[in-house]
Amino acid sequence: NMQKSTNSDSSVEPLSSTCQGTGAVQMRVKNANSHHDRLSQSKSMILTDTGKLPEPISRHRRNLSQHVLKDIIPPLEQLMVEKEGYLQKAKIADGGKKLRKNWATTWIVLSSQKIEFYKESKQQALSNMKTGHKPESVDLCGAQIEWAKEKSSRKNVFQVRILRGNEFLLQSDIEFIILDWFHAIKNAIDRLPKDPCCPSRNLELFKIQRSSSTELLSHYDGEIKEQKPEHRKSLMFRLHHSASDTSDKNRVKSRLKKFITRRPSLKTLQEKGLIKDQIFGSHLHTVCERENSTVPWFVKQCIEAVEKRGLDVDGIYRVSGNLATIQKLRFIINQEEKLNLDDSQWEDIHVVTGALKMFFRELPEPLFPYSFFERFVEAIKKQDNNARIETVKSLVQKLPPPNRDTMKVLFRHLTKIVAKASKNLMSTQGLGIVFGPTLLRAENEMGNMAVHMVYQNQIVELMLSEYNKIFGLEED
Repeated sequence: NMQKSTNSDSSVEPLSSTCQGTGAVQMRVKNANSHHDRLSQSKSMILTDTGKLPEPISRHRRNLSQHVLKDIIPPLEQLMVEKEGYLQKAKIADGGKKLRKNWATTWIVLSSQKIEFYKESKQQALSNMKTGHKPESVDLCGAQIEWAKEKSSRKNVFQVRILRGNEFLLQSDIEFIILDWFHAIKNAIDRLPKDPCCPSRNLELFKIQRSSSTELLSHYDGEIKEQKPEHRKSLMFRLHHSASDTSDKNRVKSRLKKFITRRPSLKTLQEKGLIKDQIFGSHLHTVCERENSTVPWFVKQCIEAVEKRGLDVDGIYRVSGNLATIQKLRFIINQEEKLNLDDSQWEDIHVVTGALKMFFRELPEPLFPYSFFERFVEAIKKQDNNARIETVKSLVQKLPPPNRDTMKVLFRHLTKIVAKASKNLMSTQGLGIVFGPTLLRAENEMGNMAVHMVYQNQIVELMLSEYNKIFGLEED
């Protein structure tokens, strides 16, 4: 089982270890005296489970972890897709070189440590992968994100700058969509190591560092970095065959499985007080159960503040508040600190309305539950107005109490906004545009976003204009 090659200047010989007692085969590198020396390489004679020798390693000088770790654990970025959808994208720098801005609609997929840009939806893109079309991938390790109003005349634009000197602008005309994307990408960046010298493969190595079967990998990983290019082929060869023994892989997989199964659940961490219950981002019924109510306290506080000093404000709920201040308010609420919305730092009523809209946007399931979405859409499609009203009223009565009562309080408040439309310039149509996508969305928005948005707006408008018929006359 000897292989010969004339493409290297060094040779590798197996040397049995007698002093360490581990049974592993140590490899020794001998520098060749001449470029005309021939390389003699020997493989371990240990067979795999199927009785076949391991396949030869590719000689291409790629990231070491791609060859050694691909069969042990999946890359981190493949573990979870955090967000995906359409945005406007423009690449403005490549490797530090400025590019002409060229906006294009792009399907964007965000995972735990990278962004992929597709020219079409991911399902279509995956089918096109067979023809050699691959998405543009951006590693978020060490990346920077910031709002970039000065970079474009378009509104709602932010910039992502990665270590290689590539810069991208991302944009959407719909405010809540771009805000969600900004925070999702920022959170992904914040979770990654700040050290630019820590590529993703080092994260993978760290997670299995304590395994005795990978100590040799770490040793050779550092050795390959230090060796000259002409020595790397032989080092990669011997690393592959010293680490590819099936029993070693099985031990690593077994340890990883034990680690994953022993991890405490989110509920356990919350019960122990290690993770506090959040207001933003929690399910509506969870928030209400904690407060022993059917309408979240924060929602009632915001509505009270708006009705106290915001009914006459031009563009209420349409105008955006300062995002940093909204995030500060969000943080205070999540930390269960005392909140006084009459404090001077919340003087801008648009900060309060922005926080309220953010609360509804960040619900894991929207105020109109996923299971009811299509039923509300079918109701709004009815030609007869009375039939529409009766069907929507029937659906509202079937909602879970937290959804129904919170919806009633919110829409009663919005009818007061409409009543002052001559001063705040917010009609039922304007509020429908603002709250439609915030309160209703399909569980799978693929393909029908534009159609859904029309129905979302119409449902909100109907419930505002026919509030008394749908929710019943107010007793107060």
